[in-house]
Amino acid sequence: MSGQSSHILWKPSARRIAKSNISRFIQFANQQYRATVDDVKLGDSSQLYEWSIREPELFWNAVWDFSKVVAQSRGSRTLVDGDRMPGAQWYPDARLNYAQNLLRRRDAATAIVFRGEDKVNWRLNYAELYDAVSRTVRTLEAAGVGEGDRVAAFMPNMPDTIIFMLATASLGAIWSSCSPDFGTQGVLDRFGQIEPKVLFAVEGYYYNGKSHDTLPRIAEIANRLPSLKTTVVVSYTRDKPDISAISKAQHLEDFVAPWHPAEINFRQLPFNHPLFILYSSGTTGVPKCIVHGAGGTLLQHLKEHQLHTDLKPGDRLFYFTTCGWMMWNWLVSGLATGATLLLYDGAPTYPHETVLFDFADAEQMTVFGTSAKYIDALNKAGVRPAQTHKLASLKTMTSTGSPLVEESFDFVYNNVKKNLLLSSISGGTDIVSCFVLGDPTLPVWRGEIQRRGFGMKVEVFDDDGRPVIGEKGELVCTAPFPSMPVMFWNDESGQKYRAAYFERFENAWCHGDFMELTDRGSAIIYGRSDAILNPGGVRIGTAEIYRQVEQLDEIVEALVIGQQWDNDVRVVLFVRLRDGLHLDELLIRTIRAHVRKNTTPRHVPAKVLQVADIPRTKSGKIVELAVRNVVHGIEVKNREALANPEALEHFRDRDELLS
Repeated sequence: MSGQSSHILWKPSARRIAKSNISRFIQFANQQYRATVDDVKLGDSSQLYEWSIREPELFWNAVWDFSKVVAQSRGSRTLVDGDRMPGAQWYPDARLNYAQNLLRRRDAATAIVFRGEDKVNWRLNYAELYDAVSRTVRTLEAAGVGEGDRVAAFMPNMPDTIIFMLATASLGAIWSSCSPDFGTQGVLDRFGQIEPKVLFAVEGYYYNGKSHDTLPRIAEIANRLPSLKTTVVVSYTRDKPDISAISKAQHLEDFVAPWHPAEINFRQLPFNHPLFILYSSGTTGVPKCIVHGAGGTLLQHLKEHQLHTDLKPGDRLFYFTTCGWMMWNWLVSGLATGATLLLYDGAPTYPHETVLFDFADAEQMTVFGTSAKYIDALNKAGVRPAQTHKLASLKTMTSTGSPLVEESFDFVYNNVKKNLLLSSISGGTDIVSCFVLGDPTLPVWRGEIQRRGFGMKVEVFDDDGRPVIGEKGELVCTAPFPSMPVMFWNDESGQKYRAAYFERFENAWCHGDFMELTDRGSAIIYGRSDAILNPGGVRIGTAEIYRQVEQLDEIVEALVIGQQWDNDVRVVLFVRLRDGLHLDELLIRTIRAHVRKNTTPRHVPAKVLQVADIPRTKSGKIVELAVRNVVHGIEVKNREALANPEALEHFRDRDELLS
């Protein structure tokens, strides 16, 4: 459904606009940078966006100054070879340290609050965080870790993980992490490529009220990573378990025991010095190792936090994420604004479905970050937080992972909180940030993402590479931005990097999302381009079908693919129904009629089949391509990338797909 028929669900008050960081930034840019559009001073965020893509060097310098980036030097050059994608260089003369910017505060204000389901509840302040990082820095130095070395983590979303990452970044080493629910091969597929020197690993974790032992997997992982000098085992579910089966292993308490806090000597490094290695989902092969630079990550996150999310010192920022998803990296950067990070690890519905809203009330959460699937699950389960919780401090809710359907917008405003900025955001691991996201000074239109990111020249191209408005096409970015990957690991020629983003359109980043830009500047994402359906040559986004079928009470969730059939493509819809329900002809007719009524005849599935479960990645994204491969008899090469690989068997050798 086109965004042109949408309507407004929320408007910011004049007071909220006036107090927003965007309004402060506009005033700053006008005064310090003489920012104008068509010789007129900036007056609103739409003009700010136009200025940010017309004058990218001035804009990013303004972000640097406004957010008070700590650096040894910025240098005189902002952008070199700015007409090349890839090939542009940001701040080639700058020297800075990412961790130093996150550890600016050293006071008694709360830095991190942690909940491990109902088992663990603790916190630490900024001074304690600095001291813990300091001790770990000295420990890693003594272990021989230096610039460019890799430090890996097999860890939950807990304070220790942040401490280890900040210590790694302080030294100029490179951080990479997986969550402890990954299988052995999934971890080796990732860490085996980057050859870490140190591995931090948790001995167990909690999920759905139960503890899960990871020691056997740690032993196998450590024994198959010859680059490791030491494996540091972190106690979480029990104290000092037997680690004798793990080669070169130490308990965390023994690893850091000799060291006392001291001033951290933050290494001053180039803007593009590698900071993080993140991984593609790996559902179609061994994951790509995407290397992100310190300066670009920092600057982009500061912009997204302060301008798009309106994050301020003292705000309490939450994102439900694991350490295997880029939203963890995004969340942690909130320390650079002086916010308090609210961490939660475990099942988001244990011991009951409103546990995250309990957390929100108890800790005065101001920003609640989650996934579109979580919001849909709350709606399906009949959860109504507005009736059970105060949520007095909550001012922003962000959603990502998959497109947020129109009915989920309705659910949030009807059943979570009416006076709330609901920001659907979208970007990815590839840029460790967003292309399109929120704006606290604009209205929220039903089913739409508010705006393109400042400084991101995002357009929609048709198949011929022409920019279009009000039509669906490929999400592209036609100018360089600071958080483009530095490189892919083990890709010396850069061929894999270029092939991933730059082969479709010349001198433009092609992200692989199917999107529409409305004439008011908002965006609607219809799904991944590689999962786009093409019946009769008409391109259909999978999100358009999900948006309709998941409105039906009988359906918990769905997955749709295009099946090669009779020299064409037919739409096949798989549905997971509520417990006890069975798919019959009446429900199939109901589904088809609902899809036809609200979309077009082309969207109507040729086949509707029931499945007991739907496969998804560790970060909760459904894997349409893997299912499509199973249906077509193509091997799924990397089942370890899936949270529930056994679910693929529900799609194999289905007689219904042979006629």
